[in-house]
Amino acid sequence: MPQVEQPLTDAGIKVRQVNHYQFSWVAGEPGQRGTFTLQLVLDEGAGEEVLTVDADDADVLKDLLEHNPTVQYDVPRQTLMFGVTPAGS
Repeated sequence: MPQVEQPLTDAGIKVRQVNHYQFSWVAGEPGQRGTFTLQLVLDEGAGEEVLTVDADDADVLKDLLEHNPTVQYDVPRQTLMFGVTPAGS
């Protein structure tokens, strides 16, 4: 009889859908730049990621997140993926 793998757990899910996001800015030391963060809520709260981004990346990411109805996040690779194209298109 062949071995049957155990059911998939939350930890085994590598790519999740981004449902909500929030940008934050934290002040730096006097005379130093602040830090932008991007918080991602994944799969309706099943996961969360907080990314540190620079001002230019924050601006680009904001535009991409606003204009793409479907966004996925590859957790182990820390990669945002925008839009979905059906196979064969």
